[in-house]
Amino acid sequence: MRLFVALEIPSTVREHLAELVNSLRAVSPRTRWVRPENLHVTLKFIGEVPETQLASIRTALAQLRSDRPVTLGFGGLGFFPNERHPRVFWAGIEASPNLETLAADIEKTTETLSIAREQRPFSPHLTLARFEPPRLPDNLRVAIQQNVGREFGSLRTHQFHLIESKLKPSGAEYTTVESFSFAAEV
Repeated sequence: MRLFVALEIPSTVREHLAELVNSLRAVSPRTRWVRPENLHVTLKFIGEVPETQLASIRTALAQLRSDRPVTLGFGGLGFFPNERHPRVFWAGIEASPNLETLAADIEKTTETLSIAREQRPFSPHLTLARFEPPRLPDNLRVAIQQNVGREFGSLRTHQFHLIESKLKPSGAEYTTVESFSFAAEV
């Protein structure tokens, strides 16, 4: 099983991002755009694990708690590693400090199950497109610059989700395995 832990985004945020992606896709149809239904905030990529490990992952994730829900604001656009050599085009996220704490707790918990620690620092974002090779077409650069200050909405949540990713020729297909409440619903 190929698994990750993520926050789901609200339908209004998804719709605003789909509108942006559709307008940019018209400018650059060869870019590998993420399907709007697949947008999520990854907290931990677990990767391939045997199905026999699923129960221990579920048990470990169910223990995580925070004293309050996380809040996120979605806005701004950028690139990893940078605009000159873009591999990923993303929408930014401003989050309450406890999001980083929650991600670190998930990292520590999964590490006790012999799941490799992420080597890059946690950087909340929504991946909108991937570039192979890492090159940004000029017409797309201009279109992105015209939208760089856009806001897409917000989220307040007390749940995260364990999600299975099945890779298919048509793109990744995601299925929620289980949802976990980490804070009281407010």
